[in-house]
Amino acid sequence: MKIALPAMKIALLGAESTGKTQLAHELAAHLRNEGQSAIAIDEYLREWCEQHARTPRQDEQQHIAHTQQARIEAAAQQATWIFADTTPLMTAIYSEFIFQDNSLHAAALAYQQAFDLTLITGLDMPWQADGIQRDGEHVRAPVDALLRQHLQTAGIAFEVIYGTGEQRTSHALQAIARQAQSLSTTNSIASRADNTQTSDSNDLKRWQSRCEKCSDPDCEHRLFTSLREGD
Repeated sequence: MKIALPAMKIALLGAESTGKTQLAHELAAHLRNEGQSAIAIDEYLREWCEQHARTPRQDEQQHIAHTQQARIEAAAQQATWIFADTTPLMTAIYSEFIFQDNSLHAAALAYQQAFDLTLITGLDMPWQADGIQRDGEHVRAPVDALLRQHLQTAGIAFEVIYGTGEQRTSHALQAIARQAQSLSTTNSIASRADNTQTSDSNDLKRWQSRCEKCSDPDCEHRLFTSLREGD
């Protein structure tokens, strides 16, 4: 029997050529195979560059960020698991790196707070030329450093995903499983607090008795095993 997992909005961030797109689609496919409603949102920048046969100017960066956010929000109306192949934050990072423009950071970081999990794809994958939006291997380390710096300054937690092929996907699934379990536990605690405030003492005792079994760590471990180990 499939047990419904908490809906999650997950951001995949990172420097260019670190496997964000492939990983987003693999994670969404895995969740769909588990019976969940999941969708991957592609990077709008790539589409824009292909349509215009050039990279965007400084004054066009805000449009890129706004469109990426709009597509993420539209997808959230269609599925419960969202895997965003970049967010407005990456547009803000590149605007700073290329144009020394920090104007997009405040809005991008505020929006980033809305994600349940932020994954950064590590630099252990070899750089590959893929479209005119790519700047070159030399920009990956400084972009990665800028990204981590802004996330840390804003107090946004993240996990870095390393590995190749199935190993990389497995590591991401493990991170998702940990966060899903954390969200489930947090929601359970909040539910208990609400019941504590609204129930009389006899009802509270009966409710706590049932909840002690439901929150058994081994039970939660089994609940998320399929995410960590895959099919």
